[in-house]
Amino acid sequence: MHLGLNTLLIVIAYILGSIPSAVWIGKMFFGKDVREHGSGNAGATNTFRVLGPKAGFPVFAIDVFKGWLSVKLIYFTYYYIPETGDYINFQFLLGAAALIGHIFPVFAQFKGGKGVASLLGIVLAIHPWAALATFGIWFICLLITRFVSLSSMIAAFSFPVLIIVVFETKTPSLIIFSLVLFALLLFTHQKNIERLIKREENKVNFRKKNKQ
Repeated sequence: MHLGLNTLLIVIAYILGSIPSAVWIGKMFFGKDVREHGSGNAGATNTFRVLGPKAGFPVFAIDVFKGWLSVKLIYFTYYYIPETGDYINFQFLLGAAALIGHIFPVFAQFKGGKGVASLLGIVLAIHPWAALATFGIWFICLLITRFVSLSSMIAAFSFPVLIIVVFETKTPSLIIFSLVLFALLLFTHQKNIERLIKREENKVNFRKKNKQ
């Protein structure tokens, strides 16, 4: 009965996720396509690496926001009751559509980023306290190690621990989501894991723009 509206909202979530902030900001304000430099990913991490904080922070903020906004599209429905299983499950569908859009953006030849910032936005919309705690862990790890990839994987591991142990969540779909999120982050960071093992992974320079 509600298939039409649900499908429309999922498509909109994908389009929101497809906004290639790293590519557009890099080209418009810095004259560079970040996909041609650094790791070649169109995400906040590579933007920090290639263009520095002046580009990296806006890209990070936009990617978080588009993930958060995509999940909040559920407010355009009237038939889901908040905090119920169906409500949370549809939030996951919207978030998944946005994440797919970020990784495979229709506006950037389907060459996007790894989705870490957008995942943060998605989690922030679904479980804000767990998201903030996870972000805090990521930020502390980043300050200590200066490896975005390692910090992201540690934070992704901490998320299901927080969901299951700290917040004692009983919603099966949320528990499954937290575990899938961790597995997804490991999958999208395979090359980073290889570089970390070989001690070839680049560190973030917070103070100045990295030269190419």
